Amino acid sequence: MTGTARPITLLGTPVLHTPCRPVERFDDDLALLVEDMFASMYAAKGVGLAANQIGVDLRVFVYDCPDADDVYRKGVIVNPALELPAAQDRNVDRGDEGCLSVPGPRAAVGRPDLATCHGFDVAGEPVTVHGTGVLARCLQHETDHLNGMLYIDRLPAEVREAVLAEFREGQSVPAQP
Repeated sequence: MTGTARPITLLGTPVLHTPCRPVERFDDDLALLVEDMFASMYAAKGVGLAANQIGVDLRVFVYDCPDADDVYRKGVIVNPALELPAAQDRNVDRGDEGCLSVPGPRAAVGRPDLATCHGFDVAGEPVTVHGTGVLARCLQHETDHLNGMLYIDRLPAEVREAVLAEFREGQSVPAQP
């Protein structure tokens, strides 16, 4: 791995709460950003990372996670367009979800168990990723990030408040002896 791990942007930082700009240039700068994103994701022990999670306002995310068959899939999607099954064809998975930008707490989030993401690779070539299991959840979670939404925005108010309280508690620095 050749990228440099960057600090993860935390909840409350404006870049996380605003839709990201489309990538317009597929160049060396984008390739370096993607390398840094992979390095950052691995350093933080994540399975997916959106560019705004390292403070970059661009529509790109990386992932390295298993599908429903426990086959690990790794890649990058630039300018993603998410496609979900029609409402009548959806099976909703209410699995636990967490986020590198909200470290600590996890909560059940209902998401379709199938997702397809269309976009481009780092060279500008079209890609389509069909996701099941954790990969389906990851494609949806990371696309949400690029739209300025966090998983906690999908939680019922009382659950969201409990998650935020746990996050705030985890961010407080204990007193030194």
